[in-house]
Amino acid sequence: MKKYTRLFAVLAVLVMLFTACSKETKDVGAKTGDANSSVTSDATSTSATADSENVSPTLKRLREQGYITIGSSNDAPLSYIDVKTNEYTGVDGEIFKDLMKRLGVPEVRMKTVAFENLLIELNNKSVDMVVDAMYIKPERQEIALFTNVWYSEGDCLLVKSDSDIKSLTDLKDKTVGAQKGTAFLEIAQYWESQGLIKELTIMGSQSELMLAVNTGKVDACVTDSIIAGYTLTQDSSLDLKLAEDYVSDSKGNIGAALRFEDKEFCAEVNKVLDEMKEDGSLMKYLEQYGMNESAFVGVDEGKTVQ
Repeated sequence: MKKYTRLFAVLAVLVMLFTACSKETKDVGAKTGDANSSVTSDATSTSATADSENVSPTLKRLREQGYITIGSSNDAPLSYIDVKTNEYTGVDGEIFKDLMKRLGVPEVRMKTVAFENLLIELNNKSVDMVVDAMYIKPERQEIALFTNVWYSEGDCLLVKSDSDIKSLTDLKDKTVGAQKGTAFLEIAQYWESQGLIKELTIMGSQSELMLAVNTGKVDACVTDSIIAGYTLTQDSSLDLKLAEDYVSDSKGNIGAALRFEDKEFCAEVNKVLDEMKEDGSLMKYLEQYGMNESAFVGVDEGKTVQ
């Protein structure tokens, strides 16, 4: 009897162990299944591989911390914080958020920096990238690495609604404003050197620039066509218009800037950017902000020569 009792006891222990092992296996399997389905779900909506070992060190770090910090001068509608929602947005903002989501970085944090200091802050490592409708120019490529072209756009001439200024030829005896650090300042400086304008006034921001035209501090300003068009539709207090016969002096290619050490990460960004061009999502964001196909730059013609 004692023999059978011992046997039953052993069998009971074995049954308990087997049951426990089975339960543990099911629990672990369920957790693994949840994780895998989450990864699979993300993978279907992103271009990034879920395997962090196969990505650049920079992308691996960004994924682990869950966000990327970008520098921007906070100008609507390009790359800015919406004061109503406190959310990062804009034409560059929406493109970039989609791009980062596809790379497996869920959050974009923006640091406001004066435009002329953006690349300085980038190389000081206070931001990971610069995303602010920045023209890809040779002098900038000497101090930063640029992605492929996102889109192209040009300048415009902004004047008072009752102004008789219609084109560049009307600026001979006028004072013109431009924003510090921008390609548009260079345009205005060229006009000044050629005697095409009377005087140049340099401003620190877009808002200051437009206010100067609105209050008569300057007769006109040369600025970003996207910003000007958007601002005029959003701010009814501005008594301004686009000079009707002005022909854009130059059209620039827009890209985002990274540090030279992030070449691998730049290649990852470019790969996803090209996919967004091909699947139509990038054009969707351009149209959302009033831009048309003239702003679109295809994959082949959009390759940036470093």
